[in-house]
Amino acid sequence: MKHIFHTLESIGSARIEGNNTTIAEYIETKLDEHRSIPPSIREIQNIEKAMDFIDEHIKEFPINRAFLSEMHKMVVDGLAAPPAGEGDALPGEYRKHAVKINKSTHIPPDAFLIAEYMEELMEFINRSDSPKYDLLKVAIAHHRFVWIHPFGNGNGRTVRLFTYAMLIKSGFNVDIGRILNPTAVFCSNRNDYYKHLSEADSGTSEGILNWCTYVLKGLKEEIEKIDRLLNYDFLRRHILVPAIDYSLERRHITELEAKLLRRVAEKQLIQAANVKDLLPRKASAEVSRQLRKLIEKKMLMPEKAGTRKYVIRFDNSYLLRGVIQALGERSFLPTNE
Repeated sequence: MKHIFHTLESIGSARIEGNNTTIAEYIETKLDEHRSIPPSIREIQNIEKAMDFIDEHIKEFPINRAFLSEMHKMVVDGLAAPPAGEGDALPGEYRKHAVKINKSTHIPPDAFLIAEYMEELMEFINRSDSPKYDLLKVAIAHHRFVWIHPFGNGNGRTVRLFTYAMLIKSGFNVDIGRILNPTAVFCSNRNDYYKHLSEADSGTSEGILNWCTYVLKGLKEEIEKIDRLLNYDFLRRHILVPAIDYSLERRHITELEAKLLRRVAEKQLIQAANVKDLLPRKASAEVSRQLRKLIEKKMLMPEKAGTRKYVIRFDNSYLLRGVIQALGERSFLPTNE
């Protein structure tokens, strides 16, 4: 589920910047490894890779200029620089020229001031403050980053990764049982996002407070919504089983495979003995063969390497279509989809 929300986060972040790839279109590229990859898809893939980078390194490294530079390099990797594409002529480096922000009247500071402003921002986010201020600092830092606009291009995608990194650093991560999709706060209504950013650009207390209220209210609603997935009974009944039924109806799986997968969804963890009753009068070798077929189809995976206990997998198989369908029916997808 975490991988799926990384995908949704990446699509949402790219769409804010004008990428028109839909969730359905991007999911198909995951299921067809031989499909050619246009720049619009590469842009989303880059964001996913950057999120994986954050998850892998955020615990051992501070969020500093080097960390930020690496995120930006990943965001623009392989993309042509403007006006031809969504890349940057100077990956990972602060801009050396003036820029204009789309949909904003704000004029970012001159290039020679960027290093100083960004150093102040890094000091602010890494300062030791009471945890009760963590989310407030996330909101303020997001706006300040956009206000500085440190890179020539890719600032929007990078600042949302920056926000994700700050949230993970503050403890909002899957390791403690929480999936987070902060971009859903911003992409559900892009006009609101830009409007509140512009209000904060005024530098008034009212403008900054309105921006913080917008971000914190959105995060609260998103956390409450996503936390419903922590209830496994809810996840099984409303997401996993409907995804299996969806795949069966479209003949992506057989009746027997559907029965086996429903059993896995019911028990969460199974071994051959747990499904033998679904294949009466079949030898143990045949039961194991059926499980191997599901592993080959990427619908099951070993709980741990080398074990014969299995969990359901749907992040990279035909079950993924059904999961996305079920998530949409339960309002877990961006509303602009």
